[in-house]
Amino acid sequence: MNTASVAQTGRTGARRAARGSVTKGAARVGFTARGVIYLLVGVLALQIAFGDGKRQADRGGALATLADKPFGSVVLWALGIGLAGMALWRLSEALFGAAGPDGRKAGKRLMSAGRFLFYAFVAYSVLSFAAGSGSDGSGSSDKQSKDVTARVLEWPGGQWIVGVAGVGVAVAGLWIAGRALMRSFHDKLKLHEMSPRVRKLVDVTGVGGGAARGVVFAAAGAFAVRAAVDYEPDKAKGLDDTLRSFVDTPLGPWLLVLVAAGLVLFGVFSFAMARWRRV
Repeated sequence: MNTASVAQTGRTGARRAARGSVTKGAARVGFTARGVIYLLVGVLALQIAFGDGKRQADRGGALATLADKPFGSVVLWALGIGLAGMALWRLSEALFGAAGPDGRKAGKRLMSAGRFLFYAFVAYSVLSFAAGSGSDGSGSSDKQSKDVTARVLEWPGGQWIVGVAGVGVAVAGLWIAGRALMRSFHDKLKLHEMSPRVRKLVDVTGVGGGAARGVVFAAAGAFAVRAAVDYEPDKAKGLDDTLRSFVDTPLGPWLLVLVAAGLVLFGVFSFAMARWRRV
């Protein structure tokens, strides 16, 4: 067997391993972990809407809530490991392509690479919090956003960088909401394994949850753009401040109730993805 054949055999073996049961299991555990976090963030946001929000409605607040519960440390470790599994799965997609006919296209693999970096960071922050050796997991998303914005604004061309990043996040939010409304998630689900009742429930959670998640992204991006235009980093908002800003709209706290309920739905939708997602 020549060198080219050996290399081809190695690549084929690696691709099969990347799509094997271990990687698929890691993806499903990762979706479950994501669902828990979104569910908790949504509940915390609902508490804020009804005037009882003592904790930040973001990842840090969710982790702190879990830490106070019986066996909270065990759950935190499980979440961190689950999110690490999600990162591993996204890395395998970036290297070897995702499921589906278009999974090996450069654009899809680039998006998977970006998601790998995101989930790797989130997994690290959760595991650091679980180990009690870091504050990234529990730190305020608002403070982090303001600090990062302030540092970038000091760079040459910092206003443009923050502004472009904000536009990118806002556009991504609109894209997420639009795809949810069009039910594009159908392409990734094993619909034939669902009963009509379950499929209807998944549609409700996918559309409502995806739309709410997109609205939050779009609003956070808009605040970043405003911070860049005004050269005021304090106008950048993390997840908690973004959610609280919905209270200041003409709809008052009811808009936050709708968005928070949508985040809860997205948490439930993530559980459905863990069960029926093609990976």
